[in-house]
Amino acid sequence: MNQEIPIFFSTDDNYAPYLDVAIKSLIANASKSYQYRLMILNTGLDRENVRKVMQNERDGFKIDFVDISHEVEAIKSRFKNVYHFSVVTYYRLFIASLFPQYDKVIYLDCDLVLLGDVSELYHTELGSNILGAAPEQFVQNTKEFRLYAEKALGVDPDGYVNAGVLLMNLAEFRKQRVEERFVELITKYDFDLLDPDQAYLNYLCLGKIHVLPNGWNKEPMPLACEGKKNLVHYALYKKPWQYDDVMDGEYFWKYAALSPFYEEICERKRNFDEEERAQNEATAKEILEHAIKIVSSEETFSNTLCKI
Repeated sequence: MNQEIPIFFSTDDNYAPYLDVAIKSLIANASKSYQYRLMILNTGLDRENVRKVMQNERDGFKIDFVDISHEVEAIKSRFKNVYHFSVVTYYRLFIASLFPQYDKVIYLDCDLVLLGDVSELYHTELGSNILGAAPEQFVQNTKEFRLYAEKALGVDPDGYVNAGVLLMNLAEFRKQRVEERFVELITKYDFDLLDPDQAYLNYLCLGKIHVLPNGWNKEPMPLACEGKKNLVHYALYKKPWQYDDVMDGEYFWKYAALSPFYEEICERKRNFDEEERAQNEATAKEILEHAIKIVSSEETFSNTLCKI
């Protein structure tokens, strides 16, 4: 029996088409020397969306949809749906307690495509680190967001990682009580944050993150790729299913063309009008202004937690 590699996604119905594209790219490039178990965290999905995604099941690739409505019910009202960050992004914080059978897993966002073999990421040695993750390149290269990471969150901006691609040491995650500490913080405080779940993970795992080369989480920015470009993550507000000029967008469309959601994705792009485009641009400007506001506040995430 080949070794099983557990890989988690989280989604809602809106992102189901892009989840399917991500899975197709993963399967196309994964080594066939392993068994892959793909677990899709959700709080209820349309049956037709589930049926379409399940078409990816084949020898070596098992897919399970896991409804975690009950597990998040008690605190979901505390989850902030900020800008383009959906409440779905918080689900990764519960993997360690929900799946005690695993000590090491991969977590992936839906807005990405794999170009390399995901098993290579899984076999990265973490030691006693809680996470393996690549730097958040937009934060690294934007003055306002560097200040946000440093001043508001108390994290070195060059070490601030993107939480959309995670290699998770669940044994250490449990040992360090990351989930419990997250629940305590989100229940007790109402922090003003741009990227809530990502900020919490960077703070709670500070000093226990193995930094991956950005080739394992390459954002669509004109930056040098460290090593092979194994994974493209459309983490910024410009998505290839909305805009024509997204760097590395051709990889998305390569796998989208194989998806039963292809016509729906194309229709969504056709229907993405000037009003929505303008709203996206306005939101990007608002995020930048919000970062400046948070940094200038006396009650930042970092300041408050330093007093505890």
